Amino acid sequence: MKPNIHPEYVESQIVCACGAVYHTRSTKQNLRLGICAACHPFFTGQQKFVDTAGRVEKFTRRFGATKLSEKRTAAPAKKK
Repeated sequence: MKPNIHPEYVESQIVCACGAVYHTRSTKQNLRLGICAACHPFFTGQQKFVDTAGRVEKFTRRFGATKLSEKRTAAPAKKK
């Protein structure tokens, strides 16, 4: 290997939001995760409900309706 071109490979501590701690080696000293194998629903078998419908309403309240959605909600023209 060429000298002085590779990053330093150090002991690292990975901490998850659930509190799980993993010790390994990495180019970064400390890492923080939002989800890991100890708390991920796929590995634990538990389902977490995500309110996706509520996200749309929250966005609409915050930023208002778009012009396209305003046209859709307006009364449709009568056809003859």
